[in-house]
Amino acid sequence: MAPLIRLTLLALYLALVLPLPWQAPAALQPALWAAVVLGLGLVLALTSERVEVDADGIRVGHPAWCAWWLRRGWQLPWQAITAITPVTTSQGGRVFYLRSGDGSFLLPQRVARFEAFLERLSRETGLDTSGIGRISPPWTYRLLATLSALMLAGELGWGLTLLGS
Repeated sequence: MAPLIRLTLLALYLALVLPLPWQAPAALQPALWAAVVLGLGLVLALTSERVEVDADGIRVGHPAWCAWWLRRGWQLPWQAITAITPVTTSQGGRVFYLRSGDGSFLLPQRVARFEAFLERLSRETGLDTSGIGRISPPWTYRLLATLSALMLAGELGWGLTLLGS
């Protein structure tokens, strides 16, 4: 996953949940702190998906520390990829599936150096990737990262004010 996307999602999670234990009644605070830590582990795991390409093909999966409880990854040799199928999402976006004799596999669209990834995919498979774009433009993640950072700064200021009084 591209670092901008991963860090943005982590910052958003923290901005949304960190104030909760402080605002809760004292009896609920330990449980909420535990939930924050468990949730952070889940978000870290979900955003740790890796896409690896080499001379043999493409592999998508998670690192060993979390692969055992997240969905299993997949791999395809370049020569097994026969087509790329676009699918419209319920939100009006488009995702793409790599087709092979073994089924369909979701094309990763949140990878770092996405354009280079598409060029490699096209070169190795001979398929046209010119109509494929990111699932959402980078400016949306930059805006969300900025808003998340502002929320975290405001929460830090609020927390320091509470400690000072």
